[in-house]
Amino acid sequence: MPSHADPRVLVGRETFDDAGVFVLREDLALVQTVDFFAPIVDDPYDFGQIAAANALSDVFAMGGEPLTALAIVGFPVGKLPMSVLTDILRGGQDKVREAGATLVGGHSIIDEELKFGLSVTGQADPRKLLTNATAQVGDVLVLTKPLGTGLLATAAKQGSLDDESREALHVSMRALNATASRAALAMDVRCATDVTGFGLLGHASHIARASAVTLRITGSTLPELPRARALWRAMTRTGGAERNESYLAPIADWSAAAAADLALALDPQTSGGLLLAVPPRRVAEYLASVTGSLVVGVVEPQGAAMLVLE
Repeated sequence: MPSHADPRVLVGRETFDDAGVFVLREDLALVQTVDFFAPIVDDPYDFGQIAAANALSDVFAMGGEPLTALAIVGFPVGKLPMSVLTDILRGGQDKVREAGATLVGGHSIIDEELKFGLSVTGQADPRKLLTNATAQVGDVLVLTKPLGTGLLATAAKQGSLDDESREALHVSMRALNATASRAALAMDVRCATDVTGFGLLGHASHIARASAVTLRITGSTLPELPRARALWRAMTRTGGAERNESYLAPIADWSAAAAADLALALDPQTSGGLLLAVPPRRVAEYLASVTGSLVVGVVEPQGAAMLVLE
């Protein structure tokens, strides 16, 4: 691991989520990240695209542009045909190309469970990075993708998800956060995080802690993938949401929130959108520039709770 004493290295969840920055010169830094997981969908090509979009998101969440990627593969030889691996890699490569980067190689091992992901290297201007630590009181919280990937993916595994909702899930997870990131940089937004396994509230807590503020989120405004709240009401549950709830309970106040809104805010996301703290004067412009983005809350002075969901 790099030393925190090296002034060229910027690391740590207090500033960035799941990635590190190495400063080469005043106007240029490398952004490096890695992410991989087991299939969340049945279609191999879709899985490759989703896993790639999820890994690339860490670079976009920091205001970087991906340059190269290396594939990481665990494959159960003898249990699955090699055509499955071919389709996964094709999906990953297509998504990397869409992001403007190049898949330059990778590494594979024989594993009992299929896994795929990427190690990604990007570039950024270290003076204009998006970080967790720059939210200001009065900023408006904007979310760029609907929530509920964990709930819908669990329902799909249980065979209780309709085709229309399944396609909406896949479309959302395949979508890159490139436009959302580039719009933020163009409008001098400096605070963002991508919403992944810790759920909306978990990643919001990183902003609250690093910026020494309280984030107030309006549950009824949270956008959902088709049937996400209804699936929760029908007793669809995820272990990740339960872990997120236990982790956040000591620092959050959700006593006034509707139960379904809380479930959505805790739901672990795969390839979720960006959560940004946008200066009020830029909100209308940002919403017009990033399709699907919505206002979900506001940044307040630090209070008794880091997070308030109402």
